Amino acid sequence: MKIGILALQGDFIEHTDIIDKLGARPVPVRQPEQLEGLDGLIIPGGESTTMLKLMHNYNLFQPIKELAHSGLPVMGTCSGMVLLAKKVFNPDMNTLSLMDIDVRRNAFGRQVDSFETGISVPLLGDKPFPAVFIRAPLIENTGPDVDIMSRLPDSKIVAARQGNILAFSFHPELSNDSRIHRYFLEIAAGFRSEDSKETIVKAAIPAD
Repeated sequence: MKIGILALQGDFIEHTDIIDKLGARPVPVRQPEQLEGLDGLIIPGGESTTMLKLMHNYNLFQPIKELAHSGLPVMGTCSGMVLLAKKVFNPDMNTLSLMDIDVRRNAFGRQVDSFETGISVPLLGDKPFPAVFIRAPLIENTGPDVDIMSRLPDSKIVAARQGNILAFSFHPELSNDSRIHRYFLEIAAGFRSEDSKETIVKAAIPAD
């Protein structure tokens, strides 16, 4: 199984290490042709405005958007979640708009306000997940097709899924718990047949 990890900026190395340890093949994505044949794509945490600019500069923005619309599983963590959102506040951004969620950037404060806490994610079992929040965004509203995966004790939404798209406010790659990545690999394992997937990917990647 091949899992692409957007490797333009941010903590893509940590995601790469986890995917590799779980037995899948991590593929750093910096050019459109590296999207070919993927079973899933991870958009890591980093600086959302910088990452968005680089996605446009390297002609990745539209191919990723089209692949996601075609069914490719995509997981965004922290600023990756910001890039997936339909609407972003603080400030507004022209994102991929792949998920019907409203997100507020830096909702928990500055770097010094970072924290780690155990959160309940029922899909992963009874054991709390050790979530690391670093200048984290927050999901303020969700559309009718969005499933809420986790909330903080004060009911703030920090994880959600809409079909093939997953979004997390925190950094699962910075914990010693691989359950979220395992869950994503399970979703990716069900992604289309090789023949149909190849057709979709080639259609989404611009010709030279």
